Amino acid sequence: MAVEIPKDSWPGSVKEVTLGATPAEGGTRSRTVTVGGETTLPFMHFEAPPPHPPAIAIEIKSRRPQDWSPLLGELWGAAMNAPAEWARQAEDADADLLVLALDIEDTVDDAVAAVQSVLQASGLPLIVWGPGQAEKDNELLVPVAEATKGERVVLGICEDKNYRTIVAAALANDHLVQARAPMDVNLSKQLNILISDMGLPLDRILMDPTTGALGYGIEYGYSVMERLRLAALQGDAMTQLPMIVTPGYEAWKTKEAKVGEGVPAAWGDWQARAIYWETLTAVALLESGADIVVLRHPESVQNVKQAIANLMTPA
Repeated sequence: MAVEIPKDSWPGSVKEVTLGATPAEGGTRSRTVTVGGETTLPFMHFEAPPPHPPAIAIEIKSRRPQDWSPLLGELWGAAMNAPAEWARQAEDADADLLVLALDIEDTVDDAVAAVQSVLQASGLPLIVWGPGQAEKDNELLVPVAEATKGERVVLGICEDKNYRTIVAAALANDHLVQARAPMDVNLSKQLNILISDMGLPLDRILMDPTTGALGYGIEYGYSVMERLRLAALQGDAMTQLPMIVTPGYEAWKTKEAKVGEGVPAAWGDWQARAIYWETLTAVALLESGADIVVLRHPESVQNVKQAIANLMTPA
């Protein structure tokens, strides 16, 4: 006797968002990346196949980071001193997107030069993050937006204290924004409303609900993302945006990934443990609805790529 699998039918859907612009579209990217478009919960192929696979971004920095794990320093080596070379190596590592994180010590000229060097070195769509301080973010991201007009760069990170300046720069220069709220459905929705009220179309907003790493609050972040996706499918327009999350940042700051000495022997090989921490964090977040995951280690990228291929294949 055949068993009929019950299927949900949702009134809402996630908007499609396209990052980057090719020469035909006024930019210089070799390709674009489109995410979103889901009409059901993640990877429910029997209800509706996902229209686009999740995308993987690799994070690079405008200056060599001093607070990253030594394992990452050994891996990327001298490329960490030059954003353009780092970008080339990240593209060779099979990234779909690049994230360039600017540094608090960057001047406007430094920031613009770093962004332009990355755009020249790689044809991948680009996400640019400010240093994480509202005034400095505004100081750097406005000239970066002007210098990259037409490239459909994602500017971030938009938060409640600095979104106005970043959104205005995106509007003036045909860019997108990354909107981050601290692990709260209502705060995410409210920030999206504020950005939309400034006139930025919803198909130019990526929603960053914030997350924790495996073992460090991931279950709370997972539940917030799940509730955001359910609200979107139920028809709430201000939650119908693709989600971007940062498992690389979160996983590599944990003791398990960052420290190799003075830990229990049962923890096993340091490098394998660190890569698994990033991989498992990312895969869990894909299952909760992430459309873009930002990673740091190429082996994690390959692991997550394989997981995505498996998840995109109907059972």
